[in-house]
Amino acid sequence: MKKVLKNVSFVILLLKMCFIFGQETTTQKRIVIDVGHGGKDAGAIGVNGIQEKNVVLAIANAILKQNDDLENPLDIYLTRYRDTLISLSDRTKLAKALKADLFVSLHCNHSDNPNARGVEVYVSNKQSKYQDDSIWFAFRMQDALNTKLGFESRGVKFANFQVLQETIAECPSVLLELGFLSNWDEGHYLSSSSHIKRLAYLIFRTLNQ
Repeated sequence: MKKVLKNVSFVILLLKMCFIFGQETTTQKRIVIDVGHGGKDAGAIGVNGIQEKNVVLAIANAILKQNDDLENPLDIYLTRYRDTLISLSDRTKLAKALKADLFVSLHCNHSDNPNARGVEVYVSNKQSKYQDDSIWFAFRMQDALNTKLGFESRGVKFANFQVLQETIAECPSVLLELGFLSNWDEGHYLSSSSHIKRLAYLIFRTLNQ
């Protein structure tokens, strides 16, 4: 029954977003930020007990706050706004329904090697007319996080993640792995609200370029 209610809630959100889309005349870039994991899926667990699902939601909310402070904000939607589990297919359906101009999936990394560190940006390995734009955006994001925050760059990589495979035919799409929660330094960095705001600012500035 709970699963049915969650699905119904998502359909209602989807219909609401479609209604908003139909009413708007703005030419602003429409961006869908996929907030990874959620609900019973905590994602990676950090050295200090922090959970990936909470870290990426905090980053996404900080991005929304910064966008709301603009006089002419971007058209940004999240795949989840609270601690709920949304299926991968529903996440990509939202991007398609909204006719997104960009899809960005937020995650944090984990490794059995406590010394593993740095940021990775993934692009779909599926050929598409949007692949070049995805790669270009991925390198810009990688550079911003490396030069402004000092995060080690682990490169732009290709993968067959479902959220990328199902959106690359619709718009440029990337998946960000924003540091290793299993690394002592990066795990503690991502536990700080001030650092979360700084990270969100750099992501938002790159979205807004």
